[in-house]
Amino acid sequence: MTISETARKNHDELFPGPTSTLARTDPELVEMFDNFAFDETLQHADLDPRLRLMTQLAALIATGAVNEYRVMLGAALTVGVTPVEAKEVVYQAVPYVGMGRVVDVLHVTNDVLTERGVELPLPGQSITTPDTRTERGLAVQKQIVGAERVEALYANAPDDEQHLQRFLTANCFGDHVSRDGLDLPTRELLTVSMLAALGGCEPQLKGHVAANLNVGNDRATLLAVLTRLIPFIGYPRTLNALRVLDEATLA
Repeated sequence: MTISETARKNHDELFPGPTSTLARTDPELVEMFDNFAFDETLQHADLDPRLRLMTQLAALIATGAVNEYRVMLGAALTVGVTPVEAKEVVYQAVPYVGMGRVVDVLHVTNDVLTERGVELPLPGQSITTPDTRTERGLAVQKQIVGAERVEALYANAPDDEQHLQRFLTANCFGDHVSRDGLDLPTRELLTVSMLAALGGCEPQLKGHVAANLNVGNDRATLLAVLTRLIPFIGYPRTLNALRVLDEATLA
């Protein structure tokens, strides 16, 4: 097997420079992976390269693949993902995968940006204050999830779990999702990518497939994202996510 001309071209556009050590030590695996990730999966439905790289970064964060994240972050910056957008992918991950998994990625992101001459910290993207985060979060949550669904979540939660619903509104949606730097459709695609990559989150994935549809992302876009995640998260998690997508859009 040899690397196809298309795969080589797409790979070199993302990773200009010296050949990786794996190409020398594991040429067969690199050939199979590059042909699949940088040729075959890209043949199915158009997806903006910047969006493709951001969703792949989100999935790599969720799987804890810090070394591959570093490599793909360089590719993302090469195709035009801005430092603010890259940082917002990381910040978006905190409420969905937890700071324990994000902290190493954050350090890597800072290292890569600094190596490229980016001055840190970047301009702030928060649009809420301690006094407005709940109100703003509730508005964004209702926009994404649907007002009736949000009201049902509060109504159905036991009294001793109401604080968790408030956390979801103020912290997840108020502190994180409402930030500037990325629009809501992009943030929802990132969330689906993370939930698919985590695995075992099908109830939450179902909710966020619906949320994607609410903010204007259609089945074709979601399918394109999942198709491009296969090389990085594997078939079992991708197929589980596809089942959720099918149930939501083909029923």
